[in-house]
Amino acid sequence: MSKLSSYFIHFPTYSYLCPPMKKTFGWLALSSLLFLVGACKSEYERIRTSGNAELVLNKAFEYYEKEEYQRAQSLFELVMSNIKGTGKAEKANFCYAYTHYHLKDFMLAAFYFRSFANTFTGSEFREEAAFMSAYSNYKQSPTYRLDQGNSEKAIEEFQLFVNLFPKSPRVAECNKLIDELRRKLENKAFSEGELYYNLRQYQSAVISFDNLLRDYPESPDVERVRYLIAKANFLLSENSIVEKKIDRYNETTTRCDDFLEKYPNSKYAKELRDIRKKSEQAIKDLRKRLKST
Repeated sequence: MSKLSSYFIHFPTYSYLCPPMKKTFGWLALSSLLFLVGACKSEYERIRTSGNAELVLNKAFEYYEKEEYQRAQSLFELVMSNIKGTGKAEKANFCYAYTHYHLKDFMLAAFYFRSFANTFTGSEFREEAAFMSAYSNYKQSPTYRLDQGNSEKAIEEFQLFVNLFPKSPRVAECNKLIDELRRKLENKAFSEGELYYNLRQYQSAVISFDNLLRDYPESPDVERVRYLIAKANFLLSENSIVEKKIDRYNETTTRCDDFLEKYPNSKYAKELRDIRKKSEQAIKDLRKRLKST
């Protein structure tokens, strides 16, 4: 056999070595990547467990600037007690509050911003912290159908901000957000009254709507609310026991008169005039019945 023939016989054997070599290179690349990831993680862990408060704090600020808020928060928590009362505490507490906000933990963000504003009263960051405390509560405000505790807190804090910083450029934004939240509270109150009405709990509906008029006299729903109050009073009268009917029909006529005086051209005016006539007639019929007994 010639040397040339021998070369071609052994060449395929050499070619079969290529796939394992490629796989080996792939594993090496993956191993290198895992090593680098592990090295980054070990650096964070090394700093976290170093016991060196200054190093931990500096790294916390570094992570914060890089928007790695979870790591920054964890490191701030390690050194807060060590730096209390020092010149570094102010900035650390301010950034710590912001880590909660950026991580969308608005309940704790509100707490820490409020704590900062109350603790560092001379800080250049106090105004922003006071606003962010209110704004974090605003971010927790749910749809109007749910409990509005956070909306009420936000309104209270925005109003407090306006009182404390009347010349702040944020005052206009605060007033706008207060109006938005108050409208949500109005919607909540209206939906409650409407629910009582739809459930035929007319007395509760009247009480709920009256409370709405007292709390939100400028509500855009006032006309409809007054209409529903008059109609609920009428339906309550219709379904009352005989002893209470006359007083409740009288209340209905008063409510109708009040509405018609304010909104004589309303789309509800004709219906309420009819209700008023029915109420007056019902009163006459009841009085006749009572005289005959």
